[in-house]
Order: sequence, then C-alpha cells, then structure tokens
Amino acid sequence: MQIKAVLFDLGGTLIKTAAIPEIFKSILQTHGVNVPIEEIREAHRGVEESEVVEGMLEGGQDFWIGWNLKVLERVGLQADRDFLAKKIDELWWEYADLEIYPDVIGTLTQLKAKGVKTGVITNGLKRDYEKILDKLRLTNFFDVVVGIDTLNKAKPDKEIFLHTVNLLGVHPEQAVFIGDSVKYDYEGARHAGLKPLLIDRERTASDGIETIRSLSEVLLHV
Repeated sequence: MQIKAVLFDLGGTLIKTAAIPEIFKSILQTHGVNVPIEEIREAHRGVEESEVVEGMLEGGQDFWIGWNLKVLERVGLQADRDFLAKKIDELWWEYADLEIYPDVIGTLTQLKAKGVKTGVITNGLKRDYEKILDKLRLTNFFDVVVGIDTLNKAKPDKEIFLHTVNLLGVHPEQAVFIGDSVKYDYEGARHAGLKPLLIDRERTASDGIETIRSLSEVLLHV
C-alpha cells in the first residue's frame, strides 16, 4: 500500500539536547548555586523512563516541578528549593542546547515535495514541544503534532498512534513511524499497524528490528 504519511518521534530522532545533569547545573549556576555535576548525575541516576511517563500522565507540568524538587533535595540543597525547582522548569529549554540533527530539514523538505503528510508523536507535553518546535523553526514542517496530554495517553499505547493517523486522514498501514526507542516507538507503532523504522545512527539495534541510519533513508519507502 502506498505510504501517505511519515511520522516522527521528537527527542533523539529529530532533535538532540545537552545531557540532563548539564542543563540542571547550568540553570543552578545562573542563580548562584554551584553543585558538582557528579552529584546531580547521581541524583538523576536510576530513574526509569516509565516512571517519568507515568508522572507526566498523572501530573502534567507539575510533575517536573516536583521532580526538580526531589533532585534538589537529593543533592542537599536547603535554601530556595521551591523557587529553584520552578525556575529549572521555566528555563529548561533556554539552557538545553537544542539542535536539529543534520538529516532533518532535507528529509522533511523532500517529503513535503512528494506530497507526503508529516507529523510528530512525542511523549512530551504541549507546552514543551511547542516551545521546542518554535525555537528550532520546525513548526511549519508538520501537519500534526500529538503529545502526551492530547489524549492523556503515551507511547507505546496504540491509541496515540491511531489518533494521529486519523487526524491526517490516512490508514495506519499507509503511515511510517520513525523513532529511537524500540519499546516506545518501534513496538508501539508496530502494534498500532503502522510501519515502524528505528533510527539507529550508531548501529546498536538488535537483530529483527528494521533500522535506518539516516532519516533520509525513509525516502526509499515513499
């Protein structure tokens, strides 16, 4: 069946950022608070992605403020914790060193030229992904963007994939989904009936997973 839409994950697929502890440290430093990077890394260590996803589903943006508070407590910061937790949340994307992967703009431009619909499905909140896309001037490249608070569902739940293709007016089998997580992106898309492709720039994927090393390789599928 002809592919009519190509959908993408956001972080790790279209964009990259500085490491989380580095962002955290930079924001603290702007407020005169110096914490060793290793202490911040240790405070973040062991957090499962599923814990973060569930937290956002339950608490939205308040989850991140609460999480920042926990990290500040773990590094032993006593003063101004509530203020700093909110500032970290507020300033996060200003200090994240947001970058677009080199293969993004060319691929999106060629997909548009072919008349292929494009979209993003992210396990991020609307406030965040809108800010990211605006800062990177990517907003106009996509016909639809769906996040965790669109349906209060997250990848790998198949409903978030089905909702997105429905918005585009295409059948699941007419859509490709590209992401960097086997669990959340590849398997989620596969169970929803979309064609999954794993972006595997470093060639670390297991056998049995259909991969691409550059986003431009999706042009071979449309």
